[in-house]
Parts: sequence; structure tokens; C-alpha cells
Amino acid sequence: MKPLAALLLATTPALADPAIILTPSDTLEWDTTPEGVAFAPLSGDRMAEPYFAMVRLPAGTVSPPHTKSATMFGVMLEGQMTHAAPDAQNPAIIGPGGYYEIPANMAHVSACISDSPCVTMLYQDGAFDFLPVTP
Repeated sequence: MKPLAALLLATTPALADPAIILTPSDTLEWDTTPEGVAFAPLSGDRMAEPYFAMVRLPAGTVSPPHTKSATMFGVMLEGQMTHAAPDAQNPAIIGPGGYYEIPANMAHVSACISDSPCVTMLYQDGAFDFLPVTP
């Protein structure tokens, strides 16, 4: 064995046995922001690192134009949303089963346009932030 490989093997901690993690929806712990948007963490601390979470927006929620420092990847589970540039006319609607990706630093407006709440499964490749922009 080459010395570097032996060193890496000697200093790498043993991995814990893998486990299947099951989280029934009725056990999710939702944290609601003052704006009414709720986050249920699945993995990671959204305020400090990349994270994976369920996100629920009340029907009719429309964000102000903003950017995020990290790219967002989402799959719609319930409701209908739009994610578009602040000046977009007739933005595309995405519903259950649809995928969206919003690149880091791209100004956009997100809206839950359905009569019921919008729920999405969201991964963000960096910590959460919300940086308002002037269109």
C-alpha cells in the first residue's frame, strides 16, 4: 500500500452503520417566520449551512423581489407557484410534481398563486438568506 493511502486509511474515522430514516409528515416540526412561511428541517441547519427542508407558504403569498446567495432546487408537492424575474409578464406556473431551480444571486419573485397553501421540498446549496432588491 502506498504511504498516502495508508495514512488516509489510518486517519479516516470509521463510518457509522447506515440507517434508513423515516419521518412521517405528521411528525415534521414546522418553524413559521413572521411572514407566515413555514420550514420543516429535514437535513442541515438552514441558517448556517446547505439544507434540505419542506417549505409551506400560505395561499396568496407573494415575496418582494429578492436574491439568495445559494442556488435553490425545489419540487412542488402541493399548490401552484410562480418563480420569475421581477418584471416578468405572465410567469409560468408550476404545480405538484414540478421541479424548479433558481440560480444563486438571481433576482426573482416567488408567489403561491393557488387557493390552498403551497408546499415544496427544497434543497439550498448554502445557508438561507433573503436579500431584497430594487427592481
